Amino acid sequence: MTTVRWRTLVGSILAASLLDFSSVFAATEHAGGINTSPVIVVLLALAVVLLAAKIGGDIMVRLRQPEVLGELIVGIILGNLALLGIDTFHFLREDLVLEILSELGVILLLFEVGLHTTIPDMLRVGGSAFLVAVLGVVAPFFLGWGVGAYFIPQADSLVHVYLGATLTATSVGITARVLIDLKRVTTDEAKIVLGAAVIDDVLGLMVLATVSGVIAAAEAGGGVELGAIARVLGLSLGFLLVAVTLGRMVVPFYFRLVSILRSEGILLATSLVMCFGFASLAGLAGLAPIVGAFTAGLILEPVHYQELSARHDDVSIEELISPLVNFLVPIFFVTMGSRVNLLDFTRGDILAFALVLTLVAIIGKQVCGLGVLKKGVDRIAVGLGMIPRGEVGLIFASIGASLMLHGKPIIDSATYGAVVIMVVLTTLVTPPLIKWRFSRLESPS
Repeated sequence: MTTVRWRTLVGSILAASLLDFSSVFAATEHAGGINTSPVIVVLLALAVVLLAAKIGGDIMVRLRQPEVLGELIVGIILGNLALLGIDTFHFLREDLVLEILSELGVILLLFEVGLHTTIPDMLRVGGSAFLVAVLGVVAPFFLGWGVGAYFIPQADSLVHVYLGATLTATSVGITARVLIDLKRVTTDEAKIVLGAAVIDDVLGLMVLATVSGVIAAAEAGGGVELGAIARVLGLSLGFLLVAVTLGRMVVPFYFRLVSILRSEGILLATSLVMCFGFASLAGLAGLAPIVGAFTAGLILEPVHYQELSARHDDVSIEELISPLVNFLVPIFFVTMGSRVNLLDFTRGDILAFALVLTLVAIIGKQVCGLGVLKKGVDRIAVGLGMIPRGEVGLIFASIGASLMLHGKPIIDSATYGAVVIMVVLTTLVTPPLIKWRFSRLESPS
C-alpha cells in the first residue's frame, strides 16, 4: 500500500472514530441508566477534544505551521458544525468541566513560560530589548483601541481599551521555533526579539491586569477614574515585585523544608502547590490568576530544587509538568476555537473589522524596530519577529469573553471572532516573513 493511501486510510479511521465518539456522546445525554453519569459524559468529551486536537495539530505540523493553529481551527470547525445540522458538539461551548480544565491548562501554560524565564535573563537582554518591548506594547495598544472605537462605536469605551490590550501580546514560542529552525537564534536580532518578547509578556500581563481590574470596578458600580486606574496598576506592579522579591527569598527555604518528605512525586507536587498558590493569590488580589502562575514560574530556578531533582534523575520541573501541559492546553485551544461563530463573518463589517485589526496588529509591532539601539541590527527583522500573537493573544481574548460589563461579556462573539482571526493570521504570516528577512541578511558568523 502506498504512503498516500495509508495516510488516507488512517485519516478516514480517525474521522470515523471522531464521529462515533460524537454519536455516543449525544446518546449519553438522553439515555437513562448508568450512561447518564456525569463522569461518562466528561470522559467522552475529553476523548473527542483530545482526538480532534491531535488530528488538527498533525495537519498543521505537516504543513510546517504551529500545532496550536490546528487545535484552534479544529475547535472552530467542531463549534460550527451546527450550521450543517450537526449539533453534537455544542458541549464544547457549554460544559463546565471542560471550561475548568481549559482554565487549568492556561495557568500551567503561563507557569511553563515563567519557568523558561529568569530574572537574570531579563536583566541581561539590555536596553534595546526593553525599549523594543515597551514600544511593542504601547503602539499596538493604542492602535487596537482606535480600531475598536471606529468599528464598534456603540460599545463602551472600556471595550475599546480591552481590545487594545489583546494586541499587546507576543508569542515568543512561535518566533523562537522559526529562529531555531533557521539556525539564527544566536544573532543579535534573535537575542533582542526573544528578550523583548519575554519582557513584552510581563508588560502585557500588567496591562491585562490593569484593564481587567478597571472593568471589574466599573461592573461593581465604581467610576473609571485616574485614581482607580493608578490603584489597579499599582496593585499589579506591587504584586509582581513583592511576589518576586519575597518568593526568591522564601523559595530556597521552602524546598529545603519539603526535601525532608519521602513521598513519590514530591517535586511535581510542591511545584504545582507554588503554581496554584500564586495563581490563587493573584485572583484574591483582583488580578488574573495567570499573572500569579507566571510569577511562580519566574521565581523557580533549578538551583532551588537540586536535592529534590536528584531523586528524579536530575529531571527538571519543565519535564515533569510537560505531560500535564500536553493534556490540558489542547483542551483550552479547542474550546476557544469552538466559541467562534462563523455566521458573524457573513457580515462584511465584521470581516473588515478582523482584517483591519490584523493589519494594525502587524503595523503596531513594526514600531518595535525603532527601539533598537545597537548599531548593525536589522530593525525590520526585529519588528517581524514580534508579530505573532499565538496562544498569548487567545488567553487575553478568552479572559475578555468571561469579563462582564453592564451584564454583558466585554468581548462579544463577533469581536471575539475578529480577535481569533487576527491571532491566526499573525501566527501564519510570521514564519515566512522571518525566513524572507533573515535570508536577506548576511549569514551568521
